[in-house]
Amino acid sequence: MKQTLRLILGDQLHAAHSWFANVDPQVTYVLMEVRQETDYAAHHLQKVVAFFLAMRSFADTLRRVGHHVVYFTLDDPDNLQGIGENLLRLLATGKFTHFEYQEPDEYRLDQQLAAFAQSLKIPAHRVSSEHFLSQRTDLKEMFTGKKTYLMETFYRAMRKQYRILLEDSGEPIGGKWNYDADNRKPYDKRQPVPPVAAFPKEVGPLVDMIRASGVKTIGSLAHFTWPVTRAEALQALDHFIQHALPFFGAYQDAMAKSEWALFHSLLSFPMNVKLIHPLEVVNRVVAAWKSRPDEIPLSAAEGFIRQVIGWREYMRGVYWANMPGYATLNYFDHNRPLPAYFWTADTRMQCMQKAIGQSLTHGYAHHIQRLMVTGNFALLAGIHPDEVDAWYLGIYLDALEWVQITNTRGMSQFADGGLVGSKPYVSSANYIDKMGDYCQGCFYDKKKRHGYRACPFNSLYWHFYDRNEALLARNPRIGYAYQTLKKMNPEEKAATLHQAEVYLSNIENL
Repeated sequence: MKQTLRLILGDQLHAAHSWFANVDPQVTYVLMEVRQETDYAAHHLQKVVAFFLAMRSFADTLRRVGHHVVYFTLDDPDNLQGIGENLLRLLATGKFTHFEYQEPDEYRLDQQLAAFAQSLKIPAHRVSSEHFLSQRTDLKEMFTGKKTYLMETFYRAMRKQYRILLEDSGEPIGGKWNYDADNRKPYDKRQPVPPVAAFPKEVGPLVDMIRASGVKTIGSLAHFTWPVTRAEALQALDHFIQHALPFFGAYQDAMAKSEWALFHSLLSFPMNVKLIHPLEVVNRVVAAWKSRPDEIPLSAAEGFIRQVIGWREYMRGVYWANMPGYATLNYFDHNRPLPAYFWTADTRMQCMQKAIGQSLTHGYAHHIQRLMVTGNFALLAGIHPDEVDAWYLGIYLDALEWVQITNTRGMSQFADGGLVGSKPYVSSANYIDKMGDYCQGCFYDKKKRHGYRACPFNSLYWHFYDRNEALLARNPRIGYAYQTLKKMNPEEKAATLHQAEVYLSNIENL
């Protein structure tokens, strides 16, 4: 009689997967909390807790409807702490005649499980995770022969394929594909920020178990409020659509000292572990816009949808088109270690203090905080991309390599030389000040390039372009920077570059 063992990874909690359509007494599902996954990076404590809670809840859900589930907790004495080792222990019972798994989203696990399956003496089969709207190879095929990728091209193709915000003619509703230009406003403090959808839980015993097991974590956990079940994820989605979506578009790039979430959905974790499907998220947003067009601007709906079916799917495509080599790219040959305040927020740069401190406290920061504050500083300072990758992968609740590394090494650090981004995303203090209030009350002076208390971002910005002129001067999108450098007063230029050198030599004390 056929007896099948099916592996469910911690980011494959997709209740609508065809695997679960029927209860089959000849199928056993296995989920496992293992040191292999807690230890490949130093993860935020809230991230480890969120994964374990979501996995345990998912296993309970399967059991309630009749599925047979084997679950290894981290402290289970029978847990060998590796995916392959635990699978072999189960298969060694001789009970199972077949092994099946869903395709992993991370290259390292894809390679591990492919090799594992090939080594077995019983039939092994891989199936789709049935989550993404594009196939792994779609982007690579779309841009075959191209030196660079263009997200907008991919995004429009996705919109057309799924008939999202389209007229019957196939043209975009509203006449434009992209409303990004309307979505760059600094936060207007007169607009109240809705409370974050919170799902508090008592996690003390789980935290004690994680710590007793010796798992190295970062960050803090004063209280846990993240959605870790499908029901909670759907509530969080409804909360976002009702209270925050109307303002998401205008303020999606804004930053504020007093607000850690602003109008963001905070759905990336439940979506990345597959508690909710991207298409159901998009469909609910479209439906809300259609029913409340006077309240929800088209620019807000389109801006959010672009992040889900454009950017998210696009980054996955870039990942699978370029791994494993992508993880080694270092276009600028940067080699400086990550300063210690990335782990403590103990810096006088208030923008960095706020963005890092928020990340340590909540395991979350939105895309502009990641790109234009912490990522911007790391790029200007010449931090090694490996160190930047490790920090982003560990500190954020939603960070899985398939989406993290392409955003970090590609978009943020330009380590791929322009495959993802058409230019390095760097700025002086001017952009940070324009998009928020981080510069207000800062130890450093946002207007000064050099001298006492001059903002490090200002001198490092010009130092970055000066030292990388051979690599960047021909880029048509940043010609203005080199025109400005050439026109700069020689004494002013020398003082600015010298200030940057002083800061770089004293980077741990900024």
